[in-house]
Amino acid sequence: MKALYIASTGMSAQERNVEVISNNIANMRTPGFKRQRAEFEDLLYQQISRAGSQTSDQGTLVPAGLEIGSGVRTVATPRVMSQGSVNPTERELDVAVRGEGFFMVDLPDGRTAYTRDGSFERNQDGTLVNSSGYEISGGITIPGDATGVSISPDGTVEAFVGTGGDAVQLGQLQVARFVNKSGLESMGDNLFLETGASGPAQIGLPNADGNGSLLQNYLEMANVNSVTEIADLIAAQRAYEMNARVISGADQMMQATSQLR
Repeated sequence: MKALYIASTGMSAQERNVEVISNNIANMRTPGFKRQRAEFEDLLYQQISRAGSQTSDQGTLVPAGLEIGSGVRTVATPRVMSQGSVNPTERELDVAVRGEGFFMVDLPDGRTAYTRDGSFERNQDGTLVNSSGYEISGGITIPGDATGVSISPDGTVEAFVGTGGDAVQLGQLQVARFVNKSGLESMGDNLFLETGASGPAQIGLPNADGNGSLLQNYLEMANVNSVTEIADLIAAQRAYEMNARVISGADQMMQATSQLR
């Protein structure tokens, strides 16, 4: 009975949906995290009677065909790249992007990764790095005797070094934009990689040419809404239960048929 297999695809799809929702909820407090959503599409159809086919020599046509679907599948889990809430942290190396743009991170293998997580640190050499120790693009090094580090909305990094009275410019943070942000590949560690679907990175200065501005002493939090996720979770659970009932009903029908024999 095809209903068994069709309902099983529905259960499999809703199981994947719950996995996506659970990952969103697990990362509610992850800086720069972007929630995902599961997208579905129906499978192939068995055409028993095609709409518009001729039924007589007089040219009469079938007004509505007879076709049976094969179920559903999960086709994509795109990320929702909306702005998350920006919260104060009182740390001078915490930076949030307000608007469009990703920070750029130099990976050890030579690739460039992209992130919305601006919780930066200094390594043993004073170089600006992310929480995993990867260098922030631009090679910004903060001397050990630097005080009053400031990061302006346009990405200029300055500090007072030594006994000098004027602030010294230490470097410039840049941001990258993409035509299709949802096409970025997630690699964990709050990092994304460029793909053919995302398009090439468009690198520029913050607060210019449509790029977002930077906010020092702030972090962008996850754009996960707990109420929405719980509502989606309940809906997924109910859909899973209904597909399970279809399997149970189909089994009862098959049992009744076997008893007739």
